[in-house]
Amino acid sequence: MADLHVADRVRAAFTVEPGEVLAVIGPNGAGKSSLLHALAGLVDVDGTAHLGGTDLLAVPVRERRVGLVFQGQLLFPHLTALDNVAFGRRARGEDRRAAEAVARDWLERFGISDLADRKPHELSGGQAQRVAIARSLATDPDVLLLDEPFTGLDVSVQVALRIELGRHLRDFPGIALLVTHDAIDALTLADRVLVLDDGRVAQVGPPAEVAAEPRTAHVARLVGLNLVPQGGELISFTPDAVTVSLSEPEGSSRLRWHGPIATLAPHGDAVRLLVHASPDLLADVTPAAATELELVPGREVWLSAKATAVSRYGARDTGR
Repeated sequence: MADLHVADRVRAAFTVEPGEVLAVIGPNGAGKSSLLHALAGLVDVDGTAHLGGTDLLAVPVRERRVGLVFQGQLLFPHLTALDNVAFGRRARGEDRRAAEAVARDWLERFGISDLADRKPHELSGGQAQRVAIARSLATDPDVLLLDEPFTGLDVSVQVALRIELGRHLRDFPGIALLVTHDAIDALTLADRVLVLDDGRVAQVGPPAEVAAEPRTAHVARLVGLNLVPQGGELISFTPDAVTVSLSEPEGSSRLRWHGPIATLAPHGDAVRLLVHASPDLLADVTPAAATELELVPGREVWLSAKATAVSRYGARDTGR
């Protein structure tokens, strides 16, 4: 159980069980990285984080069994891949031979044992991130903190590394927190998802549940849904359930919004519009319809959806 207060940025209470992967998602500035840095001891924090009867925050930083994978790898540039992975164990006083044996084992598990003698500048982005993750796991941490571990990597590298990381997380006996901006990470790697919004917990639940009934506009956009507050509840609907027209639609069974087109972009076989209505909404149209209606950024359009095409659920239950 963690109850953290990081300066004026984050105040969050949540529970994670050993062997569980908790994805932490939210918009930029929501406090995701601050939450991880607080647990790692990199920023000042008030509160508690109980782990097996011990308050992790009361333990000196050097003695915390926490592994942290930063964005952008952040390997020690003067050390080889092997020495980077062995660093944590050596810092705890383990002799070189034993530390290097564990490090070589982790490099082997990630399929990069042949890169043991290379320096970081001699590694590709994907190779360097494998070394960074191996370095964190090699210390046998009780808590593994992953701060957007796939950021900046090519899509094909992300896919391969996501599969590899998932395999290791399934075998990891401790607690894992994964900060991500990608719905795929949350859906494929996490047991539960914690949504932070303005430093507060907005929702907690299984990935499929959070994706099906998001409580914030950011999560709705992340999973490709529209989310509209209405009369104390939320309504959600997919972009392909939206009809786009140049004149106000008729019929009392339709929900409707009005605003200028912000962007248009290909989306599979469709063209996806972002419209600055109230709130911002997504709509999918065919390329033929986009041409026929002369849809361009700045053009005022009407959006509508049948009442039967939306899902309704309560707005206040965060699932804690």
